[in-house]
Amino acid sequence: MQLLKAVHHIAIICSDYDKSKHFYTAILGFEIEREVFREERNSYKLDLSLNGQYIIELFSFPDPPKRPSRPESTGLRHIAFQVDDIELAIAQLRKKRIETEAIRVDEFTGKKFTFFADPDDLPIELYEI
Repeated sequence: MQLLKAVHHIAIICSDYDKSKHFYTAILGFEIEREVFREERNSYKLDLSLNGQYIIELFSFPDPPKRPSRPESTGLRHIAFQVDDIELAIAQLRKKRIETEAIRVDEFTGKKFTFFADPDDLPIELYEI
């Protein structure tokens, strides 16, 4: 029997809850499944889904330390989302004032990909399938 079934969710701690909530919902198109304020932690927990699949837990905490992204550090490097048309996805992001890196091609698969950042500089990849 295989131990793991699938990825259940990705947890992200943000520094500005309202800004990150807007980014993940209004810009990237995630839907809010549940939003809870946890008074004992002075923290929000926002459950987000994409196409009906629960994907991200967005947390706020008072004064969280910054995560080093550059230079790259040990730990989770980035999250990646598949897209059908990378040029179209980039154009839609640019309309919402989100800048992306230049499109690159995966040397092993020949597929196109690019990166951009969330409000806390978390790297996010778009990968054309």
